[in-house]
Amino acid sequence: MNKAVEIAILGCGPAGLSTALALHQAGFSPRIFERFEAATAVGSGLILQPAGLMALEELGLATRIKELGQPIDRLFGRAEMGRVVLDVAYSDNATGDQGVAVHRSAIFGVLHQAAIDAGIPIELGVNVDRTTKLADSRVAILDSQGRSHGPFDLVVDALGSRSPLLPSGAGRLLPYGALWATLLWPNSGFDPRALEQRYRGAGRMVGVMPIGRRHAGDDNHAAFFWSLKPDTQGNGLDDGLDAWKYQVMELWPETISLLSQIRSPGQLHLARYRHHTARPVRDRPLVRVGDAAHSTSPQLGQGVNMALLDACALASAMQSETDIPSALTSYHRQRRLHVALYQAASTAFTPFYQSDFRILPWIRDTIVPPLAQMRISRRLLATLVSGTLGLPRTQQHRQQTGRSGS
Repeated sequence: MNKAVEIAILGCGPAGLSTALALHQAGFSPRIFERFEAATAVGSGLILQPAGLMALEELGLATRIKELGQPIDRLFGRAEMGRVVLDVAYSDNATGDQGVAVHRSAIFGVLHQAAIDAGIPIELGVNVDRTTKLADSRVAILDSQGRSHGPFDLVVDALGSRSPLLPSGAGRLLPYGALWATLLWPNSGFDPRALEQRYRGAGRMVGVMPIGRRHAGDDNHAAFFWSLKPDTQGNGLDDGLDAWKYQVMELWPETISLLSQIRSPGQLHLARYRHHTARPVRDRPLVRVGDAAHSTSPQLGQGVNMALLDACALASAMQSETDIPSALTSYHRQRRLHVALYQAASTAFTPFYQSDFRILPWIRDTIVPPLAQMRISRRLLATLVSGTLGLPRTQQHRQQTGRSGS
């Protein structure tokens, strides 16, 4: 394909930045458009699963991320009365690769700096409203101020699950969200190599995860989150901060060392989630990556990891095909099975941990634990969490080749 094609990437989050970097590595010259006047990270922490780390290896950035993040050996959760209902060890995966928990500021900082170092143009303050197809089949971008940008041979929508370019009413808002905070990592009381959670039914959940450092020289931090239903509970703080803290400590007393750091409601942020899978765009050269293409509950922790895989798959398709329509067909073919599998898994698993059901948490707490101790079940759960289940062999081979050569 002609490497001089004009490519616009909408969004300067991890999805947009990683796509720009992957396309730049493949020999193209993308431009990033960001709606904010200053590009920055939003959110607390996440786990880079082995699949996402393979993509970062391909981009040559895994080492920098690992230096800031915290290795994670397992996901661990207890229900009331101390029953272990979640215990997924990465060592049970066929590869044995670990996850790495990171602050969103850390992964954003590494990707953003890499884009700057690569000389990728980033235009700030462009609040994209829509696109329009031109007579020559190329696309122009229209922003909220009525300005036109382009034309472009390809537009990449990396604007997230609330992208204005998605069809009206796309997907569904999930009933449960979470309050989250970024806090200093406590000296004791929590496993520094695990995501830990405590549950009461499926309606209450508290989680603690080590997320390493925002930047070199910074203190280690923890991501703290509390599940709630915003439509009926608001932000969960109507009875005051102290009353909310009491609810948390009642479920998990050891969290007092974290809760003592929360001195005002402003330290807590409400996150809401959507579930959707966008269909490929057929009438213009526009492709979606990350949450704009497929968003889910965070229960399986795959959001940014899927975006990284999208980025590398799109760049590979653009490099190997002779024209943009063929490249987009190849990209969607590469990602179709993997995305469908994880969208389905998220739909199936989320109600066991965030819902109003009573029977599902009972099944989770009584029937699932003994089944999960079977060797084949442990292997399947570890592979699912690692993000490699259903990943096409061509993509696994390409990324593992990138890893061995980095």
